[in-house]
Amino acid sequence: MSTNPPPDPKTSMWAFIAFHLRFCRNQRKLNGDELGKIINCSKATVSRIENGETRLDEIQASSLDGEWATGGLFTLMVWYARLGHDPDWFREHVSYEARALELKIYELALIPGLFQTEAYARSLMEVAGVEDVDTQVAARMARKEILERRPRPQLWVLLTQSVLDWPYGGPEVMREQLAHLLELALRPNMSIRVIPRFAGSHIGVDGAFKVLRVAEGDVAYTEAHGGGRLILSTEEVRMFATRYDRIGAKALNEDSSRSLIEQVMEAMR
Repeated sequence: MSTNPPPDPKTSMWAFIAFHLRFCRNQRKLNGDELGKIINCSKATVSRIENGETRLDEIQASSLDGEWATGGLFTLMVWYARLGHDPDWFREHVSYEARALELKIYELALIPGLFQTEAYARSLMEVAGVEDVDTQVAARMARKEILERRPRPQLWVLLTQSVLDWPYGGPEVMREQLAHLLELALRPNMSIRVIPRFAGSHIGVDGAFKVLRVAEGDVAYTEAHGGGRLILSTEEVRMFATRYDRIGAKALNEDSSRSLIEQVMEAMR
């Protein structure tokens, strides 16, 4: 097992879970392989959980409670951890994003971060009053490396029409941004579809989200003012996947979506 120190248990409930799991394993004189058999994962995954890089899920917590007769302690800790706000949620979501095999992205108001041009991203951050704009823009541009990774991830993108015609940064910046979006839409691993205004009301009006598929399963991330929320619960992630499909039923097909983007660009001349 890794000799890296566990995370500080005072920083968050998730850190406490990682700390306590390692304590319990050492107390029972188990190695990583033996613990992995209990929670149905590899030795490497056990190490990541204990280092705070991956989080214990409900099924794993339940397995620990049953094997070690804890009275449901691990299950309760995971439940409490998911109730609270975690300032590391966005950073952890970015780590999932960087290694995602597939992403389903729904955006209500803005071009998704992975597809933003530098000028568009800068205009958003300046309006928001972000400190050290250059550093933040550079960090956002670095996230786009996933688009060139081999093998390339499959991306399924739904955008409302409002994303296209609200001219952040002015018409010139927006035209450049939409042109970039059209270029991305031609990639074989990319599907970009637009929900037009004439589609009427739909269940996506309450906020943006994404569903990410990584090697160990699916996670979801919802956007919110002041920070989003990372969702690891299998049942809740499945609800977001269903939500994505229902929103997609209101969207134009890919060809019609490209035509609408082109029309919006022309209107900005």
